[in-house]
Amino acid sequence: MTTHEDPHHAVPSAEPLTDETVRLRVDDVDLALATVRRDGHREPVVFLHGFGSTKEDYADAALHPAFTGRGLLAYDAPGCGQSDCSDTAKVSIPFLVATAEAMLDHAGIDRFHLVGHSMGGLTALLLAARNPDRVLSFVDIEGNVAPEDCFLSRQVVTHPATDDEAFFDDFIDRNRRTPAYSAALYAAGLRHKVRPGVVRPIFTSMVELSDHGDLMTTFLKLPCPLMFMYGEQNAHLSYLPALAAGGVELAPIPRSGHWPMYANPVAMWDRIAAFHTT
Repeated sequence: MTTHEDPHHAVPSAEPLTDETVRLRVDDVDLALATVRRDGHREPVVFLHGFGSTKEDYADAALHPAFTGRGLLAYDAPGCGQSDCSDTAKVSIPFLVATAEAMLDHAGIDRFHLVGHSMGGLTALLLAARNPDRVLSFVDIEGNVAPEDCFLSRQVVTHPATDDEAFFDDFIDRNRRTPAYSAALYAAGLRHKVRPGVVRPIFTSMVELSDHGDLMTTFLKLPCPLMFMYGEQNAHLSYLPALAAGGVELAPIPRSGHWPMYANPVAMWDRIAAFHTT
């Protein structure tokens, strides 16, 4: 019996990503950052993953025809995924911004499109604010812009624990039982993707910045085209009308919550690709 492969489901031809470990020293901390990258003749896209995620969230960009010819860069943040860090207690959001700048310098990337999710969205926001002439566009996937965004990170305050391991164990269990799209899938990978020592300093800095950093003003003042992407399960976010009034393109992703790259990646990639063509 002869079978015929549906051409619409064939694996697309693509320029592959190159794996590399980049060794950097940032604020007297030694880093070994696991990266995936490819070069291209079109301006590159730089991806910053969220807490509990990794660079692999964005590896599929290399397979999408819309990104043909574009340079791509993603890496595991210090203390996350396959990246190592000599002092996990130093890993705050400002430290992640400095790490991103060091990685861009190492990669020789001057101007770029920016995509960041959650923790990576907040990092990307501050990175763009510090480098406004370098960022061509910014897709913020539920990155923190207001205090209400700390539904994960504020647990460091609302659910105190005696040590890092105990807090992380309870955090994983709470997320596993959360009635949200992809929450159980997210929780299943946390132990494998995050070193417990980075959790408290990252979460503490996220809460501090969200509560006192005037992030909404910073976001709306960025000079590049802006998109705010969110799962339809989070359409209740109170600031969405203010973003729209400020000229931000809103991108609700159906059948999704905080992690559209897990719940509905097809819709997520289509919206990002369309945004980059404008």
